Amino acid sequence: MRRRKLSPAELLIAIAALIFVFPVAMIFITSFKPDGEVVKFESIFPKHATLANFQEVLGTPEEIPLLRWFLNSLGISTATTLLVLCVASLSAYAFARLELPGKKWVFPLVIGTLMVPGQILLVPVYLELNALHWLDSPLALIVPAGGSAFGFFMLHSFFMGIPRELEEAAEIDGCSRFGIFWNVIIPLSKSPLAALAIFTFVGSWNDFLGPLVYLDSVDHYTLPVGVALFQSSYASEYGLTLAAGVLCTLPTLLAFLIFQRHILAGMASSGLKE
Repeated sequence: MRRRKLSPAELLIAIAALIFVFPVAMIFITSFKPDGEVVKFESIFPKHATLANFQEVLGTPEEIPLLRWFLNSLGISTATTLLVLCVASLSAYAFARLELPGKKWVFPLVIGTLMVPGQILLVPVYLELNALHWLDSPLALIVPAGGSAFGFFMLHSFFMGIPRELEEAAEIDGCSRFGIFWNVIIPLSKSPLAALAIFTFVGSWNDFLGPLVYLDSVDHYTLPVGVALFQSSYASEYGLTLAAGVLCTLPTLLAFLIFQRHILAGMASSGLKE
């Protein structure tokens, strides 16, 4: 078979992809270089590849509690993802199917919160968390994330496209409203739920401002804040800084590579049509 020539649009997309991927690839490649090769750049690939940077970063937990920060990020991101999936799916289904009083007025208000920059809410949320005595605890990062309207809007659009006949058939078979939601709606919504889970996990993992404002103890820091603190302390240790950056980036990169099919399917799907 003859090879098909790339169109100009495809060529531009390929070039843009390379531009975005190249810095990330350089971080991974350079993290395996000794300090001498990092400071004196001679080639892209290391001449004498070494794991010393990773060994030093992971081998001094007293000075660099990277594993502690990693576990904090993992626990907070996982809990945030589960909470967002529960709240967003239940609320989106309620607005999509139930006749709620004042729904036509509340819905645009909820969607309107997507237009509010998160930085504006830092002070009021901080005051609320202080009143609840949740500052410097994982709850300060997990609970407020459950009120995000992004997942609600994403799932509501999908639920509106699911044929009502499927729910009516389940109702005739004796399913309760929650039974319909759990046995009919959720199995049909695996792709958007998976996409929302990845978006939420990555967003929580990469969140820097929230942990910086709401957490005080170094042991409670998440990985982005901990790595930033590490970089300020080891600014001249380029190899160590890049190794810490790789360890911070690797989990989200692996999550995307594993679940990319679900992410693309969730973004592309618009629900079943009647």
